[in-house]
Amino acid sequence: MRVNFKAMEEYGQGSQASRAGVADKVELIQMLFDGLIESMVTAQGHIERGAIEEKNKSLTRAGRITIGLQSALDMDKGGELARNLHELYGYVTRKLIHVNAYNDVAALKEILSLIREISQAWKDVPTLLPGSKLASRPALSVVH
Repeated sequence: MRVNFKAMEEYGQGSQASRAGVADKVELIQMLFDGLIESMVTAQGHIERGAIEEKNKSLTRAGRITIGLQSALDMDKGGELARNLHELYGYVTRKLIHVNAYNDVAALKEILSLIREISQAWKDVPTLLPGSKLASRPALSVVH
């Protein structure tokens, strides 16, 4: 699986980053989504408190993670699902830029809702294909 290392740096330092080094593909994607959601929720709080510099840092982190998720897609093997996710991640990236420029909490809540849905879908992957190791499952062909 090719995951943008910058995305993992943006996810976290120390034990979480070490854990990512040995995590299987699904767990790694789930960790990225957890970091993305955390960054977006934190940014919302910063917007609401008027903490502009901190908001910018949180949204920049969220953008880097989103770009990392997008770059991890295997467009050859992933087919329509990979193309749809690619478009969605591009949309999220554009919205994050908009939120950062205009402190638009409604737009942030919109994309946060989308990201939470996708995150939940990744969390459901293990229950969809019981009995085999996650790292070798064909359902993961949208990432490489």
